[in-house]
Amino acid sequence: MAVSGLRLFYSAVLKRPVEDLQGCLPRTRQPKRRPRVYSREELAQLFAACQDWRFRPFLLTVYGAGLRLNEACHLRVADIESNRMMVRIERGKGAKDRYSILSPWLLEELRAYYRCCRPKHWLFPSRRDPARPMIAGTAQKLFCEALQKAALPNRGGIHCLRHSFATHLLEEGCDLITLKKLLGHSNFVTTANYIAVTRERLRGLPSPLDPPCSPEAS
Repeated sequence: MAVSGLRLFYSAVLKRPVEDLQGCLPRTRQPKRRPRVYSREELAQLFAACQDWRFRPFLLTVYGAGLRLNEACHLRVADIESNRMMVRIERGKGAKDRYSILSPWLLEELRAYYRCCRPKHWLFPSRRDPARPMIAGTAQKLFCEALQKAALPNRGGIHCLRHSFATHLLEEGCDLITLKKLLGHSNFVTTANYIAVTRERLRGLPSPLDPPCSPEAS
């Protein structure tokens, strides 16, 4: 309210452009939204419901390697390094290269997909033009269709698979430094946001009603 009053005074009374106040007044606090994730059971239900044999490997790759949508669309066949069991991401967010993990199950799925589709350059090419990568809008549309078939709610689009990847790794005991490298975060605080949504950490916290405060203890 104080900031709004100062802006009004500056523009209406002093007749000066509000742009001159940039950097002088505190910014309005933006609400912090925690990542929304799917449970392992829900993901198994989603993958089972996805009957599109060309799009199912795409979903598995996004979740299994924790990729952003644009990164998954621009994966090349050569980026799947099976000898090292790693996925190479070139020019991700911030034009940074990194590696992520490649699970044996995902590798088998991708090999079966490759035998059927035989992609040449892009691992997941556009259906209309194989010389170009999959369009992000197409991937989002197919993801929503898979959610409907699996009777699951939409919790923020396909990016929730990346959130689920990070959350489940933390629940399995992955440290934040390793997770930061896998996700390609520049800021450590961004990675630390996933701590708030890990079920195992919440389960281990004692309640104030636990002994010695519980009625049974008295």
